[in-house]
Amino acid sequence: MSKRMAKGIARDTLKFILETSRSSMPMEFAGLLQAENEIITEVLILPGTQTSRINAMVRLYMMPNMSIVGSVHSHPSSNIQPSQQDLQFFSRTGDYHIIVGPPFDEKSWACYDVLGKQRDLLILDVDFKDDASNDLEYSEDYFPEGEADL
Repeated sequence: MSKRMAKGIARDTLKFILETSRSSMPMEFAGLLQAENEIITEVLILPGTQTSRINAMVRLYMMPNMSIVGSVHSHPSSNIQPSQQDLQFFSRTGDYHIIVGPPFDEKSWACYDVLGKQRDLLILDVDFKDDASNDLEYSEDYFPEGEADL
């Protein structure tokens, strides 16, 4: 996996993460993050991913040959701090790691770097172009520490 940068996350992608995590309760949700033009726009859910009330197991050997920038997963509790197991997983999956928790709204998520230090991540209003074009149009909104008006 090559190291890729992300300057933000598409608002619709964040909404998808929050809604999917909410609907997965009481089980954890887990996926990998992909970016286009340095904007996180996709959540990749690998075959064989197993979830429970206390953890999720992502089978990285199932990942196709593509670049990822990090991971996303939910904590069914409201504690969105990374655990030791999370930090081990972070070290293998990029440098942008989103953890979400109840009530799965604009204030119940955070992004961390590979060492588990919280990092700011811009939430961007992205206009997804048709599939034939790789262009994205966006406007920047800055929401430190995971705060956003979704």
